Order: sequence, then C-alpha cells, then structure tokens
Amino acid sequence: MARYLLVVPTSPVEGREKEYNDWYENTHLAEVLTIPGFVAAERFAMTGEPVAGPPPQHKYLSIYEIEAENINDAVEGLKERAKTMTLSDALNMETAGGVVFRPIGKRHVANSA
Repeated sequence: MARYLLVVPTSPVEGREKEYNDWYENTHLAEVLTIPGFVAAERFAMTGEPVAGPPPQHKYLSIYEIEAENINDAVEGLKERAKTMTLSDALNMETAGGVVFRPIGKRHVANSA
C-alpha cells in the first residue's frame, strides 16, 4: 500500500476564527477520516514570522495521511464525500485548496546520540 500526504492550507472568514477552528477540529477531521484510504489527520497553526520568502496566504495547515493502492480512488472518495460533508461558512472557500504529495525518497531521521 502506497503512502501519500494531502496538504491543505486554509483560512477562516474574517472575524470567525473560533467558529472555524471548532468546526475543523470537532466536525471536519472526523468526516474526512471516514473516507477509505484516509488514515490520519493533523492540523497546524502558523507560528512566528516566515523563515524565508513572503508571508503565506494561510495561517492554518491540515495534513491528511492516505494509504491507498491507487491515490485517484482516495481523491475521488474525498470529492464524493465532500458533497455531503458538513461545511462551515466560517471556512474561507475562496482560498481553500489542497495538494497530494507522495514520498520520493527514504525518510531521514536525526541521530539521537
């Protein structure tokens, strides 16, 4: 089974950050994890200033781990499930998007000595 990451940067609608975070954490992640192939999800919030380059457009990032023989099946499952998901109007849909990544090399780990 191949492993993939779906990386999804998002932003709340201005003034609705609390509602957005509540919906994302307590509703949305659980709905996505019902899709075959989606095995884990984790959210992140930007901290501090950019290390390099211009400021990012989004403050929040979700990373979904996918295990699938065919990534297209998982992506199609997401698109189909999106038709019936509970979406919050606190999510800024004008800037929402996502990209699937696949590993291209071995995973490197720091020495713990």
